[in-house]
Amino acid sequence: MNQQELVLILFQVIVLMMAFAVHESAHAYVALRLGDPTAYMLGRVTLNPLKHLDPWGSVAIPLMSLYFGGFLIGWAKPCPVTTRNFKHIKRDDILTSLAGPASNLAMATVALLLLIVFKHAVAGGVPAIITAMALAQHVPVDTSAGLPTLFPIAMLLYYAVFINLLLFVFNLIPIPPLDGSHVLRQFLPYKVEQVYNQIGMYGLLLIFLFGGRFIGTFYYPLLGLFDGLLISL
Repeated sequence: MNQQELVLILFQVIVLMMAFAVHESAHAYVALRLGDPTAYMLGRVTLNPLKHLDPWGSVAIPLMSLYFGGFLIGWAKPCPVTTRNFKHIKRDDILTSLAGPASNLAMATVALLLLIVFKHAVAGGVPAIITAMALAQHVPVDTSAGLPTLFPIAMLLYYAVFINLLLFVFNLIPIPPLDGSHVLRQFLPYKVEQVYNQIGMYGLLLIFLFGGRFIGTFYYPLLGLFDGLLISL
């Protein structure tokens, strides 16, 4: 592994940790606004990544993903929610669950807008962004050409698009304990919900082993939309 690969891994880890922090803070903040202070009292309304990290989902799984060259995905420590504190339990639990993925989509959108500004405001911005896109998507590219000094910013911002969109899609998969499952369970009969909740890690294991194509079915068109906007605007 050369120096460039190590730097790119570091950039991805930085973006992933911040994405986790914003994602979980969004859950906690929306729950608080809807009447449940559980996560707030546990210090989860914070952008400090250390408050949200899960040893398995935030460290082991992402490292395995990097090692095997797959999608860089994972999850943070689940945000505790006491649904009986909500005035409208079904609606408020759905809104709290969707707040996390929505925050990832918002971060990807903000990063896209900043990249568009970078593209037009920085000398050499266009080749810098094209190079960042290629590196993030593992396309061979010559980095010895004269890239601007601010190229690392373009790289970080594109990873913010790349990773946050992936987390947005991944967390909406309706398999426990992902956010999509918290939405789906609100519409299941009680007995079916009990069986559904037991899928847990078995479902996630199947996703990690065989779900790359399934995730890509939704992820790549969304990434293509963002890439298209970045190139055309």
